[in-house]
Amino acid sequence: MFKVEDLLKATSGRLISGPKGAQVKSISIDSRMVSAKDAFIAINGERFDGHDFIKEVIKKGVKVIIAHKKINVDKGISVILVKDTVKALGDIARFNRRRFNIPVIAVTGSNGKTTSKDMVAWILKAKYKVLKNLGTQNNHIGLPQALLGLDKTYDCAVLEIGTNHFGEVEYLARICEPNIGVVTNIGPSHLEFLKGLNGVYREKYSLIKNLKKPRIAVLNSDDKFLAKHLKKKEELSFNIGAGINAVSDYRGASIEVKKAKTSFVVNKKYKFTLNTPGSYNIYNALQAIAIARLFGLDYKVIAQRLKNFQFPKGRLNLIKVGGIRFIDDTYNSNPLSLRCALEALKRLRASGKFIVMGDMLELGENSRGFHAGAVRLAFEACDCLITVGKHSRQACKNIKSGNKRIFSCETSAQAREMLLNLKPGKRDIVLVKGSRAIKLEEVFKI
Repeated sequence: MFKVEDLLKATSGRLISGPKGAQVKSISIDSRMVSAKDAFIAINGERFDGHDFIKEVIKKGVKVIIAHKKINVDKGISVILVKDTVKALGDIARFNRRRFNIPVIAVTGSNGKTTSKDMVAWILKAKYKVLKNLGTQNNHIGLPQALLGLDKTYDCAVLEIGTNHFGEVEYLARICEPNIGVVTNIGPSHLEFLKGLNGVYREKYSLIKNLKKPRIAVLNSDDKFLAKHLKKKEELSFNIGAGINAVSDYRGASIEVKKAKTSFVVNKKYKFTLNTPGSYNIYNALQAIAIARLFGLDYKVIAQRLKNFQFPKGRLNLIKVGGIRFIDDTYNSNPLSLRCALEALKRLRASGKFIVMGDMLELGENSRGFHAGAVRLAFEACDCLITVGKHSRQACKNIKSGNKRIFSCETSAQAREMLLNLKPGKRDIVLVKGSRAIKLEEVFKI
């Protein structure tokens, strides 16, 4: 519940019409879903301008409008004028967060953000009511919307923070004011705007710099960029085996991948099992274990929750479509996540291994080199490689195919037809992976 005076205070806006005492139940930016009990924020997006739908939402009974353009409405409608409605959305979300004295956990990193966030939330739900952002709603629109759902019934919040430009992590951290921050890893993602690994590191680590008390950081000590920070009392570490740092607070070892399940032992004592062939997900599990222990959960409870955890769609999911076994890793791709997927493919038994690999986007000036390396590694890991996109096509020109088969396609639909013509058998397996914009999920429309 928000009063108009609350919204004025949160946004530093100006009431230019209507009563100051009006109340709303929630905040909406979607004219299609708004109700009479909501305040409507007129967001100027890439495809639509919310100001064009103000008359429509008023017809639905909306009595409070937040806009950054002067509008003409009846006197009974409260209109708050702000400089920027996107910023106002974040300001109101911050205002709502400050109403509740609960711990907020924020997760960022180059890979594993969504899986890590979902793992933490899933485990904590064994004991607490947990708010989280749905799917990958982790930007300047999605995260504030998630935070606006916070009310007195929640015990904690777990929020994913994404970025592809400098300053976005800091902006979102200042909105959600997290007490616990997780950085999963630093890898070559969004290099077009973050320029290099040092830029990725600076952007991701800004989360830790903006934590609120008690300021607990959970960091991957196998990551060379993050390992140098593990000297403070308020920082917890996790790693696998004898990585860069042989000692960490939560260390995974005795790793075994069998029948598409991954088992491992933490601190030489506690055994865990994950429903995935991707052993790299142990990193996600370790940080989730660390946070669960902070919240007082017993190791047995954590192990049972992880055993039953269902990985998000498009993250190395084993599926069967049209009689063909697929590894669906279509959510996104960058050099680090591709290497992880290829390692998982190598561990699986199959008569023949196929890869449908889409371009990796936003890699900047080093894109050609990254794709050359990616195509080479993919070709070594399979019997047949089908690529989608101009970058991968160019990289294929330098590959000596030998007895293996390699094909380049322009679209995902073409790749699907090519795969069907090759007729993978029941004992074969097909890894499908590429950047989100390549839309490789089209391959599964058999």
